[in-house]
Amino acid sequence: MGYRRSPGAGPVGKGRVVLTSIPGGGSPADSGSPGSQSRPGGHPQPGSSAAEIGQRARIWHVVLNVAGRVTPLPSLKQGLEQLAHEHPPFLTARYAADHAEIRYWEQADTLQDAAALALRLWGEHRSSAGLPPWEVVGLEVVDRPTYHQRIAEGYTEPPAFLGGVHPY
Repeated sequence: MGYRRSPGAGPVGKGRVVLTSIPGGGSPADSGSPGSQSRPGGHPQPGSSAAEIGQRARIWHVVLNVAGRVTPLPSLKQGLEQLAHEHPPFLTARYAADHAEIRYWEQADTLQDAAALALRLWGEHRSSAGLPPWEVVGLEVVDRPTYHQRIAEGYTEPPAFLGGVHPY
């Protein structure tokens, strides 16, 4: 579940923040929770409060890979730094002239929601962050326990740099 402004919500800071989700992907266990205001599939009723939705949400580790035409490194670095500013909690990014890898945490009810938000990230911030017109070429989304288990078992290394934008 990402933070999105509702259509027609007026100037930023004036309307309430609305959490949105994509349909599908809910588990049967989600829809039968006592006291939940969910529709079939585990998705919240329009009247669910942000606190209720936040209690159900999970944290997902996202690795997004993008690639395209060669871009000048200084402008690419500046764009990735702006993306980090626009989309907290940004963990780290690595880049080269024709590709980049972005690692961050996303809050969402389901893996499908987290993946949908991740797939839209580059395009939604392309103009505001000054990012090149690259396409998403890879995506990995895992829940927090799986991410930490992989590191503990030595299957993957934690990012070489904790935070920031760095060349490969």
